Amino acid sequence: MFKIFIKRPILSGVISVIFICLGAMAINTLPITQFPDIVPPSVTVTARYTGASADVMSKTVATPLERAINGVPGMTYMTTVCTNDGMSLTTIYFNVGTDPDVAAVNVQNRVTTVLDELPEEVIRAGVITEKEVNSMLMYLNIMSIDSTHTEKFVYNFADINILRELKRIDGVGLVDVMGSRDYAMRVWLNPNRLASYNMSPQDVTEAIRSQNIEAAPGKTGISSDKLPQQLQYTLQYTGKFSTPEEYGKIVLKALPDGSVLRLKDVAEIEFDSEDYNMVSMTDGKPSASIMIKQRPGSNAREVIQNIKEKMEEIKETSFLPGMEYNISYDVSRFLEASISSVLKTLLEAFILVFIVVYIFLQNLRSTLIPAIAVPVSLIGTFFFMDILGFSINMLTLFALVLAIGIVVDNAIVVVEAVHVKMHKDKLSPYKASVAAMKEIGGAIVAITLVMSAVFVPVGFMTGTVGIFYQQFSLTLAVAIVISGINALTLSPALCAMLLRDPHTKSRKKKSNLLRRFFIIFNRGYDRFEKKYNWGLHKYLNRKVVTYVTLILFFFFAWGSNQILPTGFIPNEDQGMIYVNVNTPAGATLERSEAVLNKVQAALLPFEEIESISTLAGYSLMTETEGASFGMGMINLVSWNERDKTASELIEVYADRIAHIKDAEIQFFLPPTVPGFGNASGFELRLLDKTAGTFHETASVADNLAERLNKDKRLRGVTSGFNPNFPQYLLKVDIVKAAKLGVNVNDALETLQSYIGSFYSSNFIRFGQMYKVMLQASPQYRMNPEDVYNLYAKNKEGNMVPYSNFLTMERIFGPNQITRYNMFTSALITGEAASGVSSGEAIEAVEQIAMEVLPRGYDVEWSGVSREEKESGGQTLLIFGICLLFVYLLLAAQYESLLLPFPVILSLPAGVFGSYLFLQIIGLENNIYAQVALVMLIGLLGKNAILIIEMANQYRRQGMGIIESAVKGSSSRLRPILMTSFAFICGLIPLILASGAGALGNRSIGTAAAGGMLIGTIAGIFLVPGLYVIFETLATRLKRNQTNYED
Repeated sequence: MFKIFIKRPILSGVISVIFICLGAMAINTLPITQFPDIVPPSVTVTARYTGASADVMSKTVATPLERAINGVPGMTYMTTVCTNDGMSLTTIYFNVGTDPDVAAVNVQNRVTTVLDELPEEVIRAGVITEKEVNSMLMYLNIMSIDSTHTEKFVYNFADINILRELKRIDGVGLVDVMGSRDYAMRVWLNPNRLASYNMSPQDVTEAIRSQNIEAAPGKTGISSDKLPQQLQYTLQYTGKFSTPEEYGKIVLKALPDGSVLRLKDVAEIEFDSEDYNMVSMTDGKPSASIMIKQRPGSNAREVIQNIKEKMEEIKETSFLPGMEYNISYDVSRFLEASISSVLKTLLEAFILVFIVVYIFLQNLRSTLIPAIAVPVSLIGTFFFMDILGFSINMLTLFALVLAIGIVVDNAIVVVEAVHVKMHKDKLSPYKASVAAMKEIGGAIVAITLVMSAVFVPVGFMTGTVGIFYQQFSLTLAVAIVISGINALTLSPALCAMLLRDPHTKSRKKKSNLLRRFFIIFNRGYDRFEKKYNWGLHKYLNRKVVTYVTLILFFFFAWGSNQILPTGFIPNEDQGMIYVNVNTPAGATLERSEAVLNKVQAALLPFEEIESISTLAGYSLMTETEGASFGMGMINLVSWNERDKTASELIEVYADRIAHIKDAEIQFFLPPTVPGFGNASGFELRLLDKTAGTFHETASVADNLAERLNKDKRLRGVTSGFNPNFPQYLLKVDIVKAAKLGVNVNDALETLQSYIGSFYSSNFIRFGQMYKVMLQASPQYRMNPEDVYNLYAKNKEGNMVPYSNFLTMERIFGPNQITRYNMFTSALITGEAASGVSSGEAIEAVEQIAMEVLPRGYDVEWSGVSREEKESGGQTLLIFGICLLFVYLLLAAQYESLLLPFPVILSLPAGVFGSYLFLQIIGLENNIYAQVALVMLIGLLGKNAILIIEMANQYRRQGMGIIESAVKGSSSRLRPILMTSFAFICGLIPLILASGAGALGNRSIGTAAAGGMLIGTIAGIFLVPGLYVIFETLATRLKRNQTNYED
């Protein structure tokens, strides 16, 4: 069957060239990302209610929205954060694979059904529903060294001149300026003057809305059937005002003396900021931080390159003197460093594999044949990656690195078999190739089917873990199938063409250093093979030893699995450190800013820090605003320019800022996969199902956090729930208000305008729409007691002091309320202690929560912790499915239900080897290690198949069972050792990896190399032993069946 490819070498060559051409064309179209789209899609619903407290937001906005959204198709869970800044942010998470656009539409439809239940102010401001874009691309900082350029100016410059340009770049999913310094027309009211004219803020709003308008008067002279017209004119109105002077001329009312009262008489008007909730700085200079996220399916490197080119263009054409920009975070840095690291590993692995093959084959021509198989398989794989919709990412690149060691296997088996035929049977290269393919063609088909069968069922898994396995496994399966096709077509054709007949007369080989090395190596190998034959005879004649070996490896594999720490996705050094700052409850924005400035001043002298960006008034953990919060991003220099990892630097920085006592400061790494929370470590939600008070929930949360911190397996556990922010409760005496003719609703609206600010109208300037905001001048609202000095308007139009019908009581309440699946919740975050895996941390938390939590309280995981928890049970399922497929294929191949068992039962040795090496090096059994284990099923299965295939052939020639097993093992020993050591050597660069993506490299490399080494050493004895046991059993069953039929 395979003879045609040896006879027609051009046909064989063309098949390989087609693979290379298709792959080369696909490389340019494949998107490049850090990870595939493994983050569950999410949709956010944002509502604003100026002046409202967190409690009011929770009752009037969050509750009706959650009630409507709950149960939307595909939803897994939802969280809500309500803040004292009048903001509600609800995030709905969906199953992986849900179309985010459809999810957003479904949520929007549900939100629409309850809009009429929300406060009018919320409806006017707009309830925004949008899909969340998770793939972070970069942070840009626009800053100015010119002191005349304020933060407000820099922010709006970025908003007006830069955002609109960046949004049009293909592949950009989201662009946003962090902070809230949008321009607005601020109307600073003087309450005393307004009261003297018997006017309230509502009267001012009415006057602004009636005069600040756009109008459409139409045209004069439009033709009609009545009168003929000669000219027509378009009538235009001056439109909405856009300058403080124009707003100052708005007439509020006519006075008895014939004069008019204008807005400028009772207020100061300035073109300023809409909010004063955040302050953004970069390296101590005012800045605007632009966050850019990637659209799924785009090429990250290409998009970032286009952004950089566009920014250079904007800098040349639009930047004012003194303005500059820098990039504080760029995913392409980590991506390119990781990819270049993997490409370097590819090259190193290729060279090492080449050397190992050369040592065993000792012939450059023979070595070239497996070497040619590598580019054919790897480049051809890109074409199928494109068809499957995969991207070039960390996982697919890992698959290609590991493929190097695997794809040479089939070619090595072919070349080695041809060499045997040439030397032992004294055949010409052509006849040796034909004879070898007749003998091992079936084994290559079996190996290819088994190795790809291991990976194919994994490709049908769902969820985050499913996508991880899919992209890795199917990429590897495709590479293996192409290498199998290559081994059946090109490799034998090249053997027939390139190999020299060893029996023809040739020049005497010079006795050089290499030749002497080969002679020593061959003598050593021959001695080893003789000892192996002797040992194998002894081993096979004592079946009890095989049983003991098998049981021991099963026990060791199970035992090491129990001891080895588990994990999910390791936290990589991405060249970035996050800082989270919490100042005392009730602290102002200025205090938070001062703390961040101290942090900057303390850390900037460090050489490994490239830049520091800070944002006072923003919480990184909950992604919400708050005066007592602050965050920072420390951008580190490149990996090769520093000798410490980000984790080690965190400890150094924590010591350096230990003197800053007036705030709680945390350093942590960004999440490895953007979209899984905002920080590394675990994320837990404590749910209050008792509908208790905030103080009760806080007490339970603090008690749980305290107990968790006492556990040595955990560190840095904090509860984000704090109900001790100073507040005042307003109490209206309804009876007094009624007697004074005060409408309570109107009185509180007046208070909202004076204290909280009120969105009165809007206007257009610089091509953007901005708000007109009413608020009392700062000097009239410095202290809570200032409320008593303000006036409300009664039904008769007279002004009544609030002190006549309102009292205030000092209380304590939360600054923000977090909810989880419609229950009040506390967000608890923390990290595993040094040397403890994330799996152990999750187990510790659940154990302590069961002991500590009172009745009516429960815990739920969110973010990456939730995915890790849910993926725990899938590993066994994956192995079960893989083993079942291998068994079924081998049963079909050998037409026996018993012969596949030697292959299946030899695998625990490899599993034990993986676990042992991971334990020795101090790594955890994470998703990378599990991927390596799946791959080992195929690799170790391949070795076992080679032995069993040859033993079967000798058995068919009439040899005894033990003799067949020994001869089959001996004849395949050289290719098995060659392919196994070639594979292990190909993994050495991964095991020794450092810098970007090092933990993933080391996890997958160590697990694969350890499993291959122990699995191969044990397998060359265990597989023949198991073959003898099961072949004896099969023969006995056949004999019984024959006797029964007779």
